[in-house]
Amino acid sequence: MAEFSAEVFQNEFLSDGATDVHAIVSVTCAGAGAAGAVGVTAGASATTDAVGAGQVAEIVAVDTSGSMQGRNMEAAKHAAAVAVDQIPDGTLFAIIGGSHVATRIFPYPNARVPMVAMEPGARNEAKRAISTMSASGGTAISTWLRLADDLFATVPAAQKHLILLTDGKNESEPSMHLDRMIADVTGHFQCDARGVGDRWVVEELRKISTALLGTVDLIARPEDIAEDFAALVRKSMARGVASVDLRVWAPQGSQVLFVKQVAPEVDDLTGRRTEVNPLTSAYPTGAWADETRDYHVAVRVASKPVGSEQLAARVQVAVGGEVQASGLVKAKWSDDSTLTARISPEVAHYTGQAELASAIQEGLAAKASGDEATATVKLGRAVQLAAETGNEEATSRLRKIVEVENEEEGTVRLKRNTAKLDEMALDTASTKTTRVRRA
Repeated sequence: MAEFSAEVFQNEFLSDGATDVHAIVSVTCAGAGAAGAVGVTAGASATTDAVGAGQVAEIVAVDTSGSMQGRNMEAAKHAAAVAVDQIPDGTLFAIIGGSHVATRIFPYPNARVPMVAMEPGARNEAKRAISTMSASGGTAISTWLRLADDLFATVPAAQKHLILLTDGKNESEPSMHLDRMIADVTGHFQCDARGVGDRWVVEELRKISTALLGTVDLIARPEDIAEDFAALVRKSMARGVASVDLRVWAPQGSQVLFVKQVAPEVDDLTGRRTEVNPLTSAYPTGAWADETRDYHVAVRVASKPVGSEQLAARVQVAVGGEVQASGLVKAKWSDDSTLTARISPEVAHYTGQAELASAIQEGLAAKASGDEATATVKLGRAVQLAAETGNEEATSRLRKIVEVENEEEGTVRLKRNTAKLDEMALDTASTKTTRVRRA
């Protein structure tokens, strides 16, 4: 039975006239078990049903457009077969081939059921179907998402996950079609998107994965697809708690400025807000395994006289509508500058990590558009932030794009003729964060 806990890190002291309260809420899930196999409890007092046997659905969507011909197609077929081997018996699944249209590869198009439960016979037939895939046509990813959504809609699974692989741009449809489809399917399933090689567009897949509570990443070499697919399926199957909301209560007259996941990746949840009641908002976080995620919550309250204190927010973890854990965000007004000037190490660290992600993405975008001055400033700031927050991976990736003259001051020079794969690797990894160092 899974258990959730929440811990709040903040400096609760505000100076006279101050209104904005910032806190990092660290949420930990333990005992999640495997998808489709467990329930969840809050301590010893509350129990809710989790996914339940047979109520997990997994779809693998593979790009079968003409650009996939050759090594990419053969590697993708091998990877899809490897992914099928990782799906546990009893899991509902399907395989999609995607070009300018989407096709259900398995179950076979003439099958009476849109998704089938995994078992040895289905596993073997799925591999046989995958082996027949061939590359042709264009790329219209909205059709892939629509077919996945249609298939998921036919099954009562509480947890639905899509793996999407492409090697090229979404060039067979207007961008508005993809945007509209993303909006249509948001909240219906989670999606991890992967791009192989250097011809796909990071921002396109990031739009998909961000809206659908997943991740985006680069697979530089076709031979690495299988390992990545296997890891994604294992990760999906480890999420034994199907759907978790972060709820934020704020007092009358206050304003929730933002709610962001800041670890293990930066992901702004603010725009996904739904109302629980007039004072409480809910933000979806997707399915959980045994893990810890950190969230930055910012609330604006009315200023109060020095010596006053109040509850600025109550942050709760809810599973199936049942509150499993909570933490309190407080505000105390003081005229003691030694108290009010302190910055919570956790808040400072993750604020820097979020700014780092933005600086990298904005710097790379400026570089791509030919604005070298802006790119130099942004990527220089990224180098500075990566050093300050101890993000060694970001520092290493940045050094492949810029010559660092002074790390502390963020003084850099753009390198000439950088490899596109290095830029894409920096871009896709920009949202990955390092945890705050605690004594």
